[in-house]
Amino acid sequence: MRVLGIDYGAVRVGIAITDELGITAQGLKTITYNGNDKILLRELDKILEEYNIETIVVGMPFYLDGNKSARTDITEKFIHKLKCKYNTINIVKQDERLTTVESHKTMNDLQINKKKKKELVDTISAVYILETYINKKQNT
Repeated sequence: MRVLGIDYGAVRVGIAITDELGITAQGLKTITYNGNDKILLRELDKILEEYNIETIVVGMPFYLDGNKSARTDITEKFIHKLKCKYNTINIVKQDERLTTVESHKTMNDLQINKKKKKELVDTISAVYILETYINKKQNT
């Protein structure tokens, strides 16, 4: 059974997935949905049809001090949609503070060009969200 990681942004959504044992995370894709959750949910349907997903981990955007951001409420509403549509799948929230910063740092270290960064940042952020969840789960 696999775990799916989601970095839910306003225009693009990064998707990451674990291996079948739930040990490693790798980027799957970036979905451009321009804020239309129907488009995003259709894409998630395809992913869930292809992979045996046990849990969906959604990154929660908080300010560095832990307070809610404007995106937090929007993400909460999206999570509610996920729970209604995919009621047999465990939906988990994961703090995503600094994942975008880490993603940019990784891409800079790898010397990825600017155009490619825009395409990859959300997927890499989803990988970091998923890795944080995996590590937290292994430590409990």
